[in-house]
Amino acid sequence: MEEYKIQCQDVCKSFGEKIALDHVSVNIPKGKIFGLLGPNGAGKTTLIRIINRITIPGSGTILFDGSPITQEDVRKIGYLPEERGLYRKMKVGDQAMYFARLKGMSARDAASELKKWFVRFGIENWWGKKVEELSKGMAQKVQFITTVVHRPSLLILDEPFSGFDPVNARIIRNEILKLREDGATIVLSTHNMESVEELCDNIALINKSRVVITGGVDEIRHKYGNNHIELIYTADAPLSSVPGIYRVLSDNDESGRHTAVLAVDDASDKPAVLENLIRQPLVINSYRELIPRMNDIFIKLVTEEE
Repeated sequence: MEEYKIQCQDVCKSFGEKIALDHVSVNIPKGKIFGLLGPNGAGKTTLIRIINRITIPGSGTILFDGSPITQEDVRKIGYLPEERGLYRKMKVGDQAMYFARLKGMSARDAASELKKWFVRFGIENWWGKKVEELSKGMAQKVQFITTVVHRPSLLILDEPFSGFDPVNARIIRNEILKLREDGATIVLSTHNMESVEELCDNIALINKSRVVITGGVDEIRHKYGNNHIELIYTADAPLSSVPGIYRVLSDNDESGRHTAVLAVDDASDKPAVLENLIRQPLVINSYRELIPRMNDIFIKLVTEEE
């Protein structure tokens, strides 16, 4: 039986007449990277703030490790909000120490762990600089460090790659994967669907204050597939459709090397398609299922809701 780090049960929240969350239920497995997706204004940030006990839900329950979440549990959470907030006039090291102490670390442990992270990110020379002297990307690195330094068992990262160039974004991605390997549960709120496919084990899509879909990334991608196969083959003549097994939707011929898209008949199956193709007068160079990208699924589901 799967264990959950966070369980949001039938959570509702309104601000005046605006409904922010409408009976939202989401289970976040332990030790996984969980993608929290949705368009702007869908309710993601409200849910994150409720998990962090910054906002109180109108109704519903939040469980942390199977029990109602407490303020003490919040100390075990690392939260990187989308709206970054560092005190520009403070020195980087002083500010990092301040945030670490807020999370319950002793001065000695905080200094030791922060120095390790600063060396790891190659920013040890920034300790005595003021935040206002840093670029946006540099400040992002500092804030990421202050989020993870107390080794939280739950990390909530809201658009963590915003402001990073591709090289530094890759560094942060690798650190997120290492944190998962070390046992942390990570909630990743992002609009970057490539990051979702690359990093996330499970997702929940929220739109108009409600959960539209939740589950494993691979499971959802296959669910919304349309039974299409890409076939690259070599032959003297183009492939023909076989009623009851597959239809040839397109076939691009470049000097005898064909790239075709086949629609598998609903009553058939993919092994039957491959078995039929092997009997054809052609050489199969590549055969793969065309699975929709998360970006396409996101657009499809949100558009249907609209």
